[in-house]
Amino acid sequence: MNGRMTSASVGTDSGLLAPTWAGTPAAAEATDEAWLQAMLDVEVALAQAQFEVGLTPAEALATIAAEAHADRLDLVALAFAARAAANPVVALVTALTEAVAAKDPAAAEYVHRGSTSQDILDSAAMLIARRVLTLIATDLERTAIALATLSDSHRHTVLAGRTLTQHAVPTTLGLKAAGWLQLVTDARTRVRAVASALPAQLGGAAGTLAAYREYATLDGGAGRASGDKGGVEAGVEAGVELLAPFAKALGLAEPTLPWHTVRTPIAELGAALQLVTGALGKFALDVQTLSRTEIGEVSEPAAEGRGASSAMPQKRNPALATLIVSAARQVPAYALVLAQCLLAEDERPAGAWHAEWQPLREALRLAGGAAHTAVELAEGLIVHPDRMLANLELTGGAVVTERLAVVLAPLLGKAHAKKLLSAASTEAATTGRPLTEILAVHPELAAGLTPARLADLLDPTRYTGAADALIDRALRTYEGNGGVVRWAK
Repeated sequence: MNGRMTSASVGTDSGLLAPTWAGTPAAAEATDEAWLQAMLDVEVALAQAQFEVGLTPAEALATIAAEAHADRLDLVALAFAARAAANPVVALVTALTEAVAAKDPAAAEYVHRGSTSQDILDSAAMLIARRVLTLIATDLERTAIALATLSDSHRHTVLAGRTLTQHAVPTTLGLKAAGWLQLVTDARTRVRAVASALPAQLGGAAGTLAAYREYATLDGGAGRASGDKGGVEAGVEAGVELLAPFAKALGLAEPTLPWHTVRTPIAELGAALQLVTGALGKFALDVQTLSRTEIGEVSEPAAEGRGASSAMPQKRNPALATLIVSAARQVPAYALVLAQCLLAEDERPAGAWHAEWQPLREALRLAGGAAHTAVELAEGLIVHPDRMLANLELTGGAVVTERLAVVLAPLLGKAHAKKLLSAASTEAATTGRPLTEILAVHPELAAGLTPARLADLLDPTRYTGAADALIDRALRTYEGNGGVVRWAK
């Protein structure tokens, strides 16, 4: 045996090459089994809606619901059979109809009645998306709480602000965390908005609801068994009447129109998931940078085996941040595919719809995995203020020359002050002499600035601008968007 799988072997998509989502709650909501059950749930919801308007007998609804369980169907056989029709719903309907017929032949007539494959799969996709977005929103809230706490508790922890990779001017960890918080707050707001508006899909073969209406005409609105309560009068022209009870049965929004080729919901999902991973990716990327060996200003929470290297025993890699950044680099590509599928020709596209399924699932899994990982990273982030101060001192005060330039501008002129300080900073960098020492003996400064005043002006901890007030603004914005306040003020 060489260990290789044969062409007849069936593999498992457990996330071996996708550690960002492997084993996370979002992954469990997006398995093949979960998608299959979601499609079955839609079939039951359709029968339920038709029952509500008097087109399906209660006995048929009960039988369909009883048989619509994923573990009673051969998932692998359905997957293979899906190749024939280019979608899994055709084979699913056949299998479900056979299962229902075995229990009640009359009830089998009401399976998938008047529907089309896209109604079922699109509605199932919205069910899966709503479940995953709910998980993401919860994780984003936990991450936001941790970042709000970090921002407030480190509002006076000073570190070097960096622009284009170099020391710029001092900032505070609190303000940096406030930026992370703002991103997460924005993402959470978007996720909640999208999740609340996910629509059911119901249109029939070409989005006209024609078959649903025709069945109503044939049945005369009398599909219920004798003794059933409620319903509609005979002769009702069912069609749009199905939209509300169908959406309600699924817990989804009622669509204005069938959206077979109006793919706004899918494109918005992709955009929202890209925002989630982008927001979390910025946070994670900063953590990666700040945890570099030569910087060492923060580190990830430790755990058994986390960050280990297969070759180098001393390594403790920023594994959590790496998982998040990995997701943030992948999801935009999937979101682009979903956006491209807005170009859906005619009333049912050949290929555009089909191209959405896997990118949507992968984007949901990656965003869900990233959000779940971000909770642990934010809640356990370890801060090293001593390293921050040590790094601030690397340039011998040059990180605060902007402040000195402002003070000297009225005395020397703005341009001359900048030129003088640039020359002094270059001399300090070249000779290794402290900038304070060079400036203290400079003939143009010695008379106007005492050594004590110069030292004060070059103290990085005294030049953080409006950081404190900006942190307060970010925290108020977070609270105003429904944020949970769990930090001490």
